[in-house]
Amino acid sequence: MIKNKTILVAGANGLLGQALVKSILNHGGRVVALDIGPFSSSETQNGLIYKQLDINNPEHLKTLFNDPIKIDGAVNCAYPRNSNFGKPFFEVQLEDFNENISLNIGSTFLFSKTCAKYFNENKTPFSLVNIGSIYGVKSPNFEIYNNTKMTMPIEYSAIKSSILHLNKYIAAFINDSNFRINAVSPGGIEDGQDIRFKDEYKRHTFGRGLLAPQDVCGAIVFLLSDYSNFINGQNIVVDDGFTI
Repeated sequence: MIKNKTILVAGANGLLGQALVKSILNHGGRVVALDIGPFSSSETQNGLIYKQLDINNPEHLKTLFNDPIKIDGAVNCAYPRNSNFGKPFFEVQLEDFNENISLNIGSTFLFSKTCAKYFNENKTPFSLVNIGSIYGVKSPNFEIYNNTKMTMPIEYSAIKSSILHLNKYIAAFINDSNFRINAVSPGGIEDGQDIRFKDEYKRHTFGRGLLAPQDVCGAIVFLLSDYSNFINGQNIVVDDGFTI
């Protein structure tokens, strides 16, 4: 599917990013793993290259894309945010809301624009996947957070819905079948959440409940591959029926 393709994975140290790096390698692809934090290894191995950078930094991205390595696609799993991200709605301050929107949508815009510019300059097929969410598609089910300390952050919904339309804008602007930009919107992913939340969330699915990171990787790999040629500006929801 993606054998011998070189894929950038931003946010490669994250929960989904780590699983995706392994999935791409298992399908015969090569990975340039990107993250703002340090990696446990910095050595090139088995088709894997590590690069520490900030995707909110234009100079970092300029240096990355000036590398002579031919890039066939990219996935943005990064999720930059400040220390106040995720507070209950009435506790969110305007300055924090604005900063989190700027950090996340700004980095998505910058990363996507840099990928599009790379395509325009090289004119070789390129597939970009941004990560959306079920809560970019529908309003939150707040009742599943009852009796827990969890909530669905307003910034998260705003960011993820914006990403879906940003993709459509860029696809229409580039207007070339060889540059594809799509999204995958996962349902909730298992990450040590409160058991009460997990049980309530599972009732809204067809039985899987919270997903493992690996459950999302197949759709991403498909969009990176030639099997998804002519799919452009679209969003694949992977949620075991949560949004139905």
